[in-house]
Amino acid sequence: MLKDWAAEFPNNKKVFSQVLQNVQVRVDLAFKAFFRRIKSGEESAGYPRFKGQGRYDSITYPQAGFKMHDDGSRVYLSKIGDVKIVLHRPIQGKIKTLTIRKSATDKWYACFSCEIEPNLLPEEKRAVGVDVGLVHFATLSNAETVDNPRFLRQGEKRVAKAQRKLSKCDKGSPERKKARKSVAHVYEKVTAQRTDFAHKLSRQWVNRFGILCFEKLNTQNMLQNHCLAKSISDASWYQLIQFSSNKAAEAGRKCILVNPRNTSKKCSRCGAMVEKDLSVRVHSCPYCGLVLDRDVNAAINILAIGLDGLDESPRSPSALADGE
Repeated sequence: MLKDWAAEFPNNKKVFSQVLQNVQVRVDLAFKAFFRRIKSGEESAGYPRFKGQGRYDSITYPQAGFKMHDDGSRVYLSKIGDVKIVLHRPIQGKIKTLTIRKSATDKWYACFSCEIEPNLLPEEKRAVGVDVGLVHFATLSNAETVDNPRFLRQGEKRVAKAQRKLSKCDKGSPERKKARKSVAHVYEKVTAQRTDFAHKLSRQWVNRFGILCFEKLNTQNMLQNHCLAKSISDASWYQLIQFSSNKAAEAGRKCILVNPRNTSKKCSRCGAMVEKDLSVRVHSCPYCGLVLDRDVNAAINILAIGLDGLDESPRSPSALADGE
């Protein structure tokens, strides 16, 4: 239908043909996901939302229509011309696609998708289980803990101040547009802090351990708890697991997601079920006498389940920590 639309909307000719085709691909994927959710019986299937001029913030060159200059200072975009660019790191491998994206704070990004060879790390036998939480962001099976940074909580005052100014502005006024950008700046900083934290922590773990075991969390269901929803969103556990999985695949390491059912209740020594609510932070087994931090006990169980799925021979937590 693109050829017919070109006659009806002459401005379409100002856009590279494959960019227009990619828009149709996005719509197709959105409706396929919508029908898949309907078939699965999800309560809120979520009909694809129309993206108006103010919401469509990226275009993609899927195969051609762009070229990087040899000096790396400019990129040529078909129907647009040469655009200055600042590379934050050298481009590696063969460039496959290019997506131009505009952020809410009017910053423009060129996102290159490249085909590269995996960067395998030396073989590492140590394995670790990771239990994520709110008291500690993460607890490892070797009893190490990572403090919860709570980036959104730290920036709540800045967010509240910017949103108060926004609420006082008249709709459609230049002042409201400026105030909206101020709110976006605050949230952009929080997002950047979360992403940087997750990248650095996942890189550290992938470099140290050969096997990473996480819980397969359903964060959407967890957000139904209105008392904890804000803190869960602020923690962004899924982002950490996703980054760790991607880095592990590139490095030749293993990242395993296990069923979280009863990992906090089960005793890591004798396997008995010990009922406890969220307020109980210590695991005390009445059967074998094991007294252990609740999160460390869960992390050991996560590690054991992950190794069982790999058919690894049973090993003690101390042996895993020593790399035996």
